[in-house]
Parts: sequence; structure tokens; C-alpha cells
Amino acid sequence: MDKWNQLASKESIDKTIKALKVSGIDARFVKNSQQVKKAVLEILPEGSEVMTMSSKTLDTIGLSEEINKQDGKFKPVRDKLYAMNQQTQAQEMNKLGAAPQYALGSVHAVTEDGHVLIASNTGSQLPAYAYAALHVIWVVGAQKIVKNVSEGMKRIYEYVLPLESERAKKAYGVPGSNVSKLLIVSKEINPGRISLILVNEKLGF
Repeated sequence: MDKWNQLASKESIDKTIKALKVSGIDARFVKNSQQVKKAVLEILPEGSEVMTMSSKTLDTIGLSEEINKQDGKFKPVRDKLYAMNQQTQAQEMNKLGAAPQYALGSVHAVTEDGHVLIASNTGSQLPAYAYAALHVIWVVGAQKIVKNVSEGMKRIYEYVLPLESERAKKAYGVPGSNVSKLLIVSKEINPGRISLILVNEKLGF
């Protein structure tokens, strides 16, 4: 388990950022949570529509709260979702969550050769990441860097899934979680669409 929770070396971080840029992802590095929070808020235009995906990383650094607070700076998609009825408006809710102006979240593994892996039980965040959101911002702790996709898969199944299962049991009273759906982003063809900020801290799973 410890193997998947060690901060990457500077050499590995530099290699990863270079590879991500070749893959069409605007990658950068910051030293800590305060810097990444500032960087994200600088990217988001005031008044923009933002969907904060469920993310322990965002919650830990206070970005979920910052984006969704009622001060009028942003237009949180979650406000609209919370006001809707899951039983009668499920399709409308799916559309709202799938295609926001900005999707903000995290990922489960980033490879040194420029791939990004996101696992999900429901798949709710994947449409926005893969295509539908106009802009995607990922905040990623540097412990999530791995050598390649094969190692990324191992990290998800050996490390992320057990921790997420424990979280789900406590939060929702369910037996556990699953890797029901998996997205691998190997290249982004729309310049500037995806930003990935690596943080030199252990954030999230």
C-alpha cells in the first residue's frame, strides 16, 4: 500500500509534466495546497458555471466549499442539482452534470508517459472529463504519479479501491465501492481544454 502513497521525485514530476504537455494537457506544478487553490481560482473566470466533482482532494484543500459557497462569484452546478428531484428530473440532472462549462475534480493516477486514469463506480464524472465539459481542471497530489498505465491500474485496484470502499461504507452504509467504469485520457485534441495541476503534497486517494 505504501508504494502507491509516496510523493514522486522532482525528476519524475518534470518527466510527467513534459509528457502531459505532449499529450495536449496543460500541466503545471505547485508546492502546496495554498498555491494550488490560488491557481485554480485564477483559472476560473468570475461568473463561470462550475461543476465540482466528488473529490477528497477538493474537499481537503477547501476548493469544493470555495466554489459552492453562496457569494455569487461562480455559478455552482451543484446548486441546481440539489434543487431538482431525482425521481422526476433524472435526465435533466444527468445533462447538467455531464456538460458544465468547467468541470473541477481529481484523478487516480498520472503516468510518466502522459496518460491520466480515472476510476468510477457510477461513471457520473466521466462524460464531462472525456468530452462534454468545455474546460476540465484536475488537482492531483504528486503521490499519484506512476510509471505507466499498467502501474496506474495496479494503483487503482491495490490502493484506491480499498480506501474508497472504506469511505463509502462509512459515508453511505453500503458494502463497498467498485471500479465499474474506467477512463484513460491518452491525448486531448482541443488545446487548452484540460489543465492538470500537480501538487507536492499527498492529497486524496
